[in-house]
Amino acid sequence: MVKIRAARPGEAEELGTLVLRSKAYWGYDAEFLASCAPELRIRAGEVAERRIVVAEDADGGRVLGLASLEGGPPVARLGLLFVEPEAIGRGVGRRLYRHALRRAAGLGVRRLLIDADPHAAGFYRAMGALGSPRPGAAGATGAEEEPPAGLVRFEVVPAPLAAWAQAWTGGGPAVHLGNVAEYNAQFGDASLDPGQRAGRHYACLAPFYSPSPGALVLPGAAPPGWIRRLARLLEWEGVEVYDGLAQGGPGLPPDAGLSDAVRARPALAGRLGGAGLPLVPWGLTAGFARLSGRPWRPRELRYESKSAAHGLFGRILAGGGHPRILLPGQWPAPTRRAAARLLAARAAAGRVTVLKSEHGVGGSGTTVVGPERVRAAGGARALLRTLPRGPLLVEEYVAGPADPREPRDVTYDGFVDGAGRVHEVGGAVMDVAGAGYRGATVGPGVVPAWALGPLLAFGEAVGRELSAAGYRGWFDVDFVADGSGRLAPTETNLRLTGPSIAFMVAARLDALRGAGHFVRIADRVELGARLPGAALDDLCEVLERGCAELGAVFLPAIPTAAFDPAPWLGVLVAAHSGEALDAAEALVRAEALAVGAAFARGQRTEAPSLSPASSKSNGEGGVRVT
Repeated sequence: MVKIRAARPGEAEELGTLVLRSKAYWGYDAEFLASCAPELRIRAGEVAERRIVVAEDADGGRVLGLASLEGGPPVARLGLLFVEPEAIGRGVGRRLYRHALRRAAGLGVRRLLIDADPHAAGFYRAMGALGSPRPGAAGATGAEEEPPAGLVRFEVVPAPLAAWAQAWTGGGPAVHLGNVAEYNAQFGDASLDPGQRAGRHYACLAPFYSPSPGALVLPGAAPPGWIRRLARLLEWEGVEVYDGLAQGGPGLPPDAGLSDAVRARPALAGRLGGAGLPLVPWGLTAGFARLSGRPWRPRELRYESKSAAHGLFGRILAGGGHPRILLPGQWPAPTRRAAARLLAARAAAGRVTVLKSEHGVGGSGTTVVGPERVRAAGGARALLRTLPRGPLLVEEYVAGPADPREPRDVTYDGFVDGAGRVHEVGGAVMDVAGAGYRGATVGPGVVPAWALGPLLAFGEAVGRELSAAGYRGWFDVDFVADGSGRLAPTETNLRLTGPSIAFMVAARLDALRGAGHFVRIADRVELGARLPGAALDDLCEVLERGCAELGAVFLPAIPTAAFDPAPWLGVLVAAHSGEALDAAEALVRAEALAVGAAFARGQRTEAPSLSPASSKSNGEGGVRVT
């Protein structure tokens, strides 16, 4: 282990010699090093002024590296960052760099300049620093200056953890409970997967329920190495994994929810509850209330119903103050005959209709029907026979923008804290095909300026109503744009969502690598063939390296679906520009299909053998990732 501490004036000479040893590591000759010595010298009287810190071996106390943070705010410089040659590659430089970035953010530094040795340029790119946007960037004094000859200029925008993320879990680690299937099952909607297999896959999003997981509780077995890869890329430490709990436990039925499966293991429940960390689920359930000891008020979730949410939207709009929000008409149809009459009348009038179940996930239970489709099916009643059973809502269709480049589906994310305060997280653009959700993108300027204000204002108004109704937790409000500068709210989700996962990752990466990340979650990257576990690991390694070369970050988000007969992979990609983000997604999709094609040709077709990542088969134990 390495610990960081402030340098002492009496160490100045020793640190100066360390700097020269580190510089010599790159093969510079004695004459060049002698010419650098005056500039690299550290004087005792400037140790504090230059904010020099050292990294030392926590066991022996030996100094392994140093860094300085000079000038500012608002503009500062990473003046020194040098590591003992034998410690290079052991993570010392990374620790020093992240420490400097956190200190800069705490000081209010807006731009951190780095003039790097060419041999170190790859390190700074890997850390997320960006090449300077112009030849002369403002130095610590504010004057325009060229980087010193022979050095490579980088910049980074230091950022603390977002205020909303601080409020969500207190800024520290949390226990994440992947109870997706448990949450979905409580609604009993015909459009939801009866076996909740998809819910088990989506529980793999549990690592991202907050920016810093302390423990993960998963219903299924996690692929070996998956969490370790995430922990390395997002620089998590000490994550405990408890998986393979979906089979229930003593005295529980096989289909018991994840929360009750944890309660059936007293040692595990005690360990999680006694850790002193917030317990964060995908969504609220009766089982989670029993596990966490919070009161269970089923009516908290009443606005998960699409008709109840529509009524809530109408009441908010009746109060005025949201001129750019429109509410599409919606008519309950308690029977299929009533739905058929409404649909037939709208089709005869040439109108497109949205048919919705009361509950659904990712667009399940939602169908867009035009007059042509009604005719092709042989009439409204014949078409309805192809849809899931149960009551339907008939809703007015809102036509979207004429320009396909304009976002059509946008969403607001926020949460209500334990005291009832509403916290704004932000807006995202969703990728929706037909009525099916496929992913979302968050980042600076992703939601057009004309839409952002109305979206945030209406989302906050919904949050206030949810708070008044007693709801506590994450929520989103989904909208469609109508092409005339207006937004139509379509539903609320009283749980975490795909966009919320992207926001969590953006908050973590902004704090680690500098502000301004774009993050995209792509729910289904098709593979085309079932992959063995080793092949999935190899694919993730290729995608990680390829995205890094584009200046992007690749994160495998839903790996277990790669082992299904119809295989797919959920992924996250992040970058500091929209262009790099698009390139990274294109790379991921192309490489995934190429690997799938290779296996489809019969190179290897055996199914993987997954053992739980936990140390006991019943999920009682845990594996600590460092």
